Amino acid sequence: MKSGYRNDEAVSVPLSAPGFSVIIAVYNGEKTIAGAIQSVLDQSYPANEIIVVDDGSTDSTAEQVKQFGEAVHYIHQQNAGVAAARNAGVDAATGDWLAFLDADDYYYPDRLKWQAELLQRQPRLDFMTGDFDYVNPDGSLIRRSMQSTEAGRQLQQQAAGAADIIMSGELLGSFIESHFGDTHTLAMPRQTFIELGGYPVGVKVCEDVNLLIRLCARSQQVGVVCRPMAAYVIHQDGATRSDPLLAQQQTLQALLPLRASLALASGVIRDGLDGCIRHARLDLAYALLKAGRKFEAVRAMLPLLKERPGLTSLRDVASIIKG
Repeated sequence: MKSGYRNDEAVSVPLSAPGFSVIIAVYNGEKTIAGAIQSVLDQSYPANEIIVVDDGSTDSTAEQVKQFGEAVHYIHQQNAGVAAARNAGVDAATGDWLAFLDADDYYYPDRLKWQAELLQRQPRLDFMTGDFDYVNPDGSLIRRSMQSTEAGRQLQQQAAGAADIIMSGELLGSFIESHFGDTHTLAMPRQTFIELGGYPVGVKVCEDVNLLIRLCARSQQVGVVCRPMAAYVIHQDGATRSDPLLAQQQTLQALLPLRASLALASGVIRDGLDGCIRHARLDLAYALLKAGRKFEAVRAMLPLLKERPGLTSLRDVASIIKG
């Protein structure tokens, strides 16, 4: 099955310009929220609206946002988590397409333009994603996202220098297992978001991957921009890095319920989910080993023998037993 094709191979169908509602969830982001908002205001293709949902901040986040006046729709809610904040932003959105941004990250100037142009050429896309940069707080480059995953490298090779490509078929499974697109490169129809039920409320980590996997399960064609669209800023005091063991436990908790909800999905999607859970189990086991909890690390890996029976799972479990 062909799993990707360059956009110049597809038939171009005219479409009216899409309207993007950009939703920024923020909690105590007084140091970075202004930069995130400004990066959206500086887009070469203007957003339909910018919606900032303040998830009960106790610092000066509100003052930082309000300095932008009517350019930003500001919503304040009691602290309920990032998933609930993004869902509230979607409830207030009026654009036909949604785009998201975290308060400590930022868009590059042509991020919306590239996806708008792709959508005008390929109006039947189920959703869009793309490449991005991992950067330090000072802006220095750490690595590129697509180059870091097997699916991303395959798509770049198939694109052969083209600005974007369509992802489908078996590559959707690889994308689920190790995705290269993230919240700040995702664009999806508002109606699709509503039908999926939005981000899972109560999930503290990996809520974005949970939604992305469910989105892939109902998608046939995904538009991928092969150029960096945004910057993902790596903070050493972030939740995942400050408490990696808790983060890995919560990641697994966010993924496991998808086995039941996607039981009737295609084999490609279920295989991708299995691979994603495998990586989550390994990451949790590594974190437990580092904490000196070898027995718990082995116990975290044993379900793999039932979930993915085979030599690879045996090797994974053996590697943890050996420490």
